[in-house]
Amino acid sequence: MMIKVNYTYFVIFLILSSCGIYTFSGSSIPKDAQTITIKSLKNIALNKQPTLSQVMTEKLKDFFVQRTNLTFVEEDGDLFFSGNITKYEIKPMAINSNQTAGQNRLKIEVKIVFKNKFQASNNFEQNFIRYQDFSSETNLIDIEDDLIEEISKQLVEDIFNKSVVNW
Repeated sequence: MMIKVNYTYFVIFLILSSCGIYTFSGSSIPKDAQTITIKSLKNIALNKQPTLSQVMTEKLKDFFVQRTNLTFVEEDGDLFFSGNITKYEIKPMAINSNQTAGQNRLKIEVKIVFKNKFQASNNFEQNFIRYQDFSSETNLIDIEDDLIEEISKQLVEDIFNKSVVNW
């Protein structure tokens, strides 16, 4: 009985992994897809942070290269990403009793265009928004890089999930 159960699991694993639809990263990338193109995200936000475009673009490239078997190419990839950073804003969130901000929020929004040569039904154009709150007593310059790092990580995960995990 034990051998039969193990054999059944092995057969299911073999079927899922060989059909090219499932990978252990959770992604469902067409088996014929071999390349990915990620164009540099343009920063068109009203308030521009000078390194944000490069940080976001590189994080997106790294995430896909590390978690998939896709090879990065400059042009004409089987999966294609382009987009813009549309918002970079800091707003007060929690007002103290003395009418000053007790907490601020850094919000970043990106608009992503995704095209899949093998599954056009998965193509999309969508805005992704993430933010981090921080104390108004903290100097933004001291924590800005860390905030951008964390928000960018969350945005990249959202983009990955939407494009190849289909969540």
